Amino acid sequence: MTVTVHRKAHFNAAHRLYNAAWSDARNAIVFGKCANPNYHGHNYELIVGITGKINKDTGFVMDMKVLKELIELEIASKFDHKNLNIEVEEFKTLNPTAENIAVVIWNILRQKIEPTLKIKVTLYETPRNFVIYKGK
Repeated sequence: MTVTVHRKAHFNAAHRLYNAAWSDARNAIVFGKCANPNYHGHNYELIVGITGKINKDTGFVMDMKVLKELIELEIASKFDHKNLNIEVEEFKTLNPTAENIAVVIWNILRQKIEPTLKIKVTLYETPRNFVIYKGK
């Protein structure tokens, strides 16, 4: 039997959307207020879904305590109350759009979660804007 379990987490972070190869004017046209050179912030909501077979011995797809700790250690501690463009290595050369943030989170978790389990990252940038990434 295949089941998906979910863990919800939150982090707050600042970022600026821009392409360094473009002029400020072009960045402003493409990214609007999000290209503000002084950055802006979001209260992100993260939902991580893990899909797999229920373990007959434990009854778990994945121990939710382990998932909680992974999210806290690998994601929240790295992203929470940070300027993503400046303080998070992955975004020093990658535009920290919601799409790219979700992919980075998925890649980080993929390295830490059993390969037989599928991972789905849902990232809300605002209550109405969100992205979902399930892997390549």
